[in-house]
Amino acid sequence: MKVLRTPEERFGDLPDYPFAANYTVVRTDDGTPLRIHHIDEGPRDGPLVFCLHGQPVWSYLYRKMIPLLVKEGMRVIAPDLPGYGKSDKPAAREDYSYQRQVDWMGQWLAQNDFSGMTFFGQDWGGLIGLRMIVDQPQRFERVVISNTGLPYSPDTPDDVFERVKDFRANAKTPTLVTMGRALKRIPLEREAAFAYWQKYCWETEDLPVGFMMSMSLEGPSPGKIGRMILRRLGFPSLKPTSALGKAYEAPFPDSSYKMGPRAMPSQVPTLRDDPSLLAQAKAWQFYLSFEKPFLCAFADDDPVTKGGDADFIQRVPGAKGQPHTTIFGGGHFVQEKKPAEVVKTIVDFMRST
Repeated sequence: MKVLRTPEERFGDLPDYPFAANYTVVRTDDGTPLRIHHIDEGPRDGPLVFCLHGQPVWSYLYRKMIPLLVKEGMRVIAPDLPGYGKSDKPAAREDYSYQRQVDWMGQWLAQNDFSGMTFFGQDWGGLIGLRMIVDQPQRFERVVISNTGLPYSPDTPDDVFERVKDFRANAKTPTLVTMGRALKRIPLEREAAFAYWQKYCWETEDLPVGFMMSMSLEGPSPGKIGRMILRRLGFPSLKPTSALGKAYEAPFPDSSYKMGPRAMPSQVPTLRDDPSLLAQAKAWQFYLSFEKPFLCAFADDDPVTKGGDADFIQRVPGAKGQPHTTIFGGGHFVQEKKPAEVVKTIVDFMRST
């Protein structure tokens, strides 16, 4: 397996990211070394909070939460998934799968021998982290999730299945605008609408990670809209101009480094023929008898995952009677928009259980 490593100078002078780097080397299926980065902040004997990011971001997402958690006496562990941040990046889209991410991060966890942890996961951080808990439950004391899920769709209706398959294979690559409009339809037609995000990421060679994060978190501006128009007319790719956008683009010196963010949306198991189906069934069987404290803290305004907490609240024994929280105005990336509220939710839950 060919693996790329982002030069360290790409991360120089990032705003509000003064954290020391820690590295662990795991092995891929063919024996290739893969270096995984993580942050380790706070008192060595403090209660452990394990924070896992999703796509297309990296541990920079937790820069606002980490000081707040440390102030409360917590020790915070925040890794970068392979393909993201300061971690190594397998160079082919096909190198990435749901199972491989679970396996790689499972190796990382075992080598570092962390235990007694409170897990917090959002987006793909939840999908991967919840599976890590299935594989090594003895290392975790409680779970907090936000804007994520454990997708399992063994009974996709025939019409939806065929429509999504045809769209993925034959439709034109969506533009950033058409993809954004489609995501707003997710509550009404989840699989078909989410397929726009999957196809956009898979087929966009230079995925504009920093630009998308800037649009999502800082909003549109005349300059951003103008660059989107120029992109549609065939001019060069969208590049971020704000400090925040540049920070989220930092792990990717060029498009060859972006295979993780491009590949992972297509690994979300939304259809009945997904290769993760059996592993997801096993995971749900595990959580149907999971009695450790389990808390949901979903945002009220995330179109992708809104309502996704219901399955956990209704089906996981450890979620019964817990003070499940709604993060108002948190958007998809609650760590960016509502860090204090998320930290308070985690800390209060840890102290009450």
